[in-house]
Amino acid sequence: MGGALTRYRVIAWIVGVVLIVLVVIGMPLKYLFDSPVVVETVGPAHGFLYMVYLVAAFDLARRADWPLKRMLGVMLAGTVPFVSFYAERRATAWLKKPAERTPEPVAG
Repeated sequence: MGGALTRYRVIAWIVGVVLIVLVVIGMPLKYLFDSPVVVETVGPAHGFLYMVYLVAAFDLARRADWPLKRMLGVMLAGTVPFVSFYAERRATAWLKKPAERTPEPVAG
């Protein structure tokens, strides 16, 4: 499950950063300065990357046996600026909690 978590964490950060660039830089340039170049280039990239994010989130949720509500919440996190960062931290915490509670065997 470590590989699925790593893939999810990486794509969550990428999608989050690209969405922030789109919303914070691209949208003001388009609507305030009539320059849609950032939206026209970053928008489709975000759309493609969001599809990759959905696949990574689904894979992680399936491997972790998450309930449907949690899985959908994590998947939707890539559509709201800054929320993918929060969801990534929560998903990591959800998956690391059981590992921390499990005692390791004592060598002896």
